[in-house]
Amino acid sequence: MLDLRRLQLLSEFSHRGTIAGTAAALGYTPSAVSQQLSTLEREVGAQLLDRTARSAELTDSGQLLAAHAEQILAMVEAAESVMAAQTGVAMGRVTVTAFPTAAIAFAPALAQSLRVHEGMQLVLRQSAALGGRRQVAAGEVDMALVDDWSGDRPTTAAGKLRFYPLLHEPMVLAVPVAHPLADPERPVDLRRLRDESWLAAPHGEPSRTATDRLLADVGGAPAAAWEFEGPGTILNLVARGVGIAVVPSLAVLSGPGGLAYRRLPHDAPIRDVYAVVRAASVQRPAIRVTLEACYAAARDVQRTLDSILGERAFPPEPPTA
Repeated sequence: MLDLRRLQLLSEFSHRGTIAGTAAALGYTPSAVSQQLSTLEREVGAQLLDRTARSAELTDSGQLLAAHAEQILAMVEAAESVMAAQTGVAMGRVTVTAFPTAAIAFAPALAQSLRVHEGMQLVLRQSAALGGRRQVAAGEVDMALVDDWSGDRPTTAAGKLRFYPLLHEPMVLAVPVAHPLADPERPVDLRRLRDESWLAAPHGEPSRTATDRLLADVGGAPAAAWEFEGPGTILNLVARGVGIAVVPSLAVLSGPGGLAYRRLPHDAPIRDVYAVVRAASVQRPAIRVTLEACYAAARDVQRTLDSILGERAFPPEPPTA
């Protein structure tokens, strides 16, 4: 009989491409991963990895078994979810990963909501913006809070993932409190801000792309725009009078004092925030209550943003099935 743990190692290797990467992702040593995969080869009677002194890659047999391993592991998780659903009790560890501003914004409400479930343990991690979906698909985490700038509902990975919309998050203009536009009665005219000292994320970052798109109709972002990594750094510099910036709304919640925030025109770029889970795990009570907690957290976050930005816009309601 095939060992599920070894199938998970093979599946992870198919995503990572290296023994070292697989070991780091799953908390093993490289030698342990290599030994377990060798044992799996003996169990199936076929060479699964083509090894050299410095690398390894899947053989045709390895690719075939890795594809089946994905299906087997998903079916096992689905069976576990169905059995857990029979009890109706939220129990066990749920690992959630989120991009940094979402982790900061959602953590308090998630902790408050889930602490009533005595048999549950929440683990919240931060991850790079593009890493959450892959981690959920690979089984490294149970849920991810991810962002999407396209405006289109993300597609599922062959039915493996489910996406639940949490927030429709606009970009906002951040200026020092001494700036003329700190006055909410003054209209925001981007054309008149073209010659301001702009602070922005580096090229290639989604928020930088959104900033460039926002300013494209008024001549584009200044060539001399200062670039800084992370909205927290940018907002701290804005508060010190170094320049102005547009940032995603969630960054406002952890921004420093000394700032004023203004809504932008309705055609300004908007970021959508989703919770992503594996379809096989949706029936698990602990996942369901965590999803419900995410919706409750999103409502709390939106109410706070509305009080800061002066406009009411609640997020979607949680799913009923």
